[in-house]
Amino acid sequence: MTKGEFRLAYAPGVTPGKWARVWAERVREVPLRLIQVPAAEAVPLLRDGGVDAAFVRLPVDREALHVIPLYVETTVVVVPKDHVVAAVEEVELADLADEDVFEPLDEVLTWADRPGQPAFTRPESTADAIGLVASGAGVLLLPQSLARLHHRKDLTYRPVTDAPQSQIGLAWLEAATTDLMEELIGIVRGRTPNSSRGRNPQQQPARKKPTQKHSAPKPRRRPRRRT
Repeated sequence: MTKGEFRLAYAPGVTPGKWARVWAERVREVPLRLIQVPAAEAVPLLRDGGVDAAFVRLPVDREALHVIPLYVETTVVVVPKDHVVAAVEEVELADLADEDVFEPLDEVLTWADRPGQPAFTRPESTADAIGLVASGAGVLLLPQSLARLHHRKDLTYRPVTDAPQSQIGLAWLEAATTDLMEELIGIVRGRTPNSSRGRNPQQQPARKKPTQKHSAPKPRRRPRRRT
């Protein structure tokens, strides 16, 4: 944390707004500053001390890092609206065997064997690749969140059922597990403010034991005297 704020980096496609709103409600005295960075730069920035935590695309080098996997994204293929793929609900990689597939330099998916045919160029960025898809020069596979981020009216996308997927995780330095970091972890994991873990957990009042009512002792009967 620097200058009274907590700095949180996030890769393109991640939408940290819902967590930021909860932070603003619970940690009013420490502003949360969101910093979008290219996916490949999130971990180096974290290691250099440029941010306190980061939402990253897995896998990453976990040396000296704590990483909490959060969710897995659907992989989609982006095509022009008049493309044959637009007529179906989903496709398999085999359906793209004859397509020219772009591989931008900021690719976030990990492939054992890339599908289709290599396109005529490797675009500098996903945004550049989207522009080339719109021109009809090929198709692009990427996580659904990035397809939404780069939405265009002349393009559409369809899920690819057997493609590799991208996973999002929360990462921070092992040596920097502070109270504020614990607070962020609790928010991301959906813990309530009364959770037993976090920066300032609210103590639950101890339950009082019910008062036991003691009945008055019964008077002893005096033995009868024999006459």
